[in-house]
Amino acid sequence: MRAHVYTILILVLVVTGCIETHSSKNQKVKTVPEAPEEVTLQNDENMIISLFGSVLPDKEIPQHIYASRNSKMEEARSAYEKDPKNIEKIIWYGRRLAYLGRYKEAIHIYSVGLDLDPHNYKLLRHRGHRYITVRDFDNAIQDLQRAVFYARPAYNEMEEDGIPNKINQPRSNIKFNIWYHLGIAYYLKGNYDKAISAFKKSSEFADNDDLVVAVSDWFYMTYQKIGNKSAAQDLLAKIDSKMDIAENYSYHQHLLMYKGLISPETLLKKATEEEAIYPTLGYGIANWYFYNGQMAPGKSVLEGILKHNQWDAFGYIAAEVDQFTLSGLN
Repeated sequence: MRAHVYTILILVLVVTGCIETHSSKNQKVKTVPEAPEEVTLQNDENMIISLFGSVLPDKEIPQHIYASRNSKMEEARSAYEKDPKNIEKIIWYGRRLAYLGRYKEAIHIYSVGLDLDPHNYKLLRHRGHRYITVRDFDNAIQDLQRAVFYARPAYNEMEEDGIPNKINQPRSNIKFNIWYHLGIAYYLKGNYDKAISAFKKSSEFADNDDLVVAVSDWFYMTYQKIGNKSAAQDLLAKIDSKMDIAENYSYHQHLLMYKGLISPETLLKKATEEEAIYPTLGYGIANWYFYNGQMAPGKSVLEGILKHNQWDAFGYIAAEVDQFTLSGLN
């Protein structure tokens, strides 16, 4: 049935001229009719299919941001082509492709690197992350489990930001990211016991407030999924409004809401006003309604998230999983 729906969607897109092909060296950019200042980057090579079997809409990036990211991607591509066996250059080429929404190309580049170095936990960490983005949770788990294994004896390093935060200082480290993304992959797969184990391990590497709120939020939601409200509440003891947050604003706001310091209505208003954070902020709000037995507003927020164009956000992906489950299609 999904294959039939997918075929129909592809035919419709081709007839309406919505699909453009490109190589990584000669990318085509087309304007979105509703927003002339945006460029869209999705195409048949990078097309992502939702859990419902539908083609996800083109990823929209403001023109000035696209120009900067594309320039950096071309620099990374050139560096890679000059030294194609250099793992760091492979990683950065993949990361720069991903920042443009070219997730399947990024996965391919990471795979090229893993052909050269199958035990490279950094490549596995990044490919695992992007498998989550394309809704391939099984491969994400496999990569991230391997990353855990091969990273065990390694020195833990800070991970440089590809898109700097507001203080222009990296806040995450490699071992945190491996365990954190593994926990999210397990959460999305519905394997909550393993998600809890991964988040516990990730917490050991949460050495600043940004990392604390990121893992605590997903940890909290996982405990709520299994009905362990007491354990979920215990996680909130270390959360307060004065934490030093440079990048994980939405997760911090969720936790303050769970603690009763912010109302879901206030957060929903913020999410609506700051459209860029709607899927991430919205997912926690939907869950708050569900935790408190308010199914109708929870479902309404989930539906709102899935109308948003930021389908690569973890909050959107998780909302898609939950909506899929609520629809009885799993």
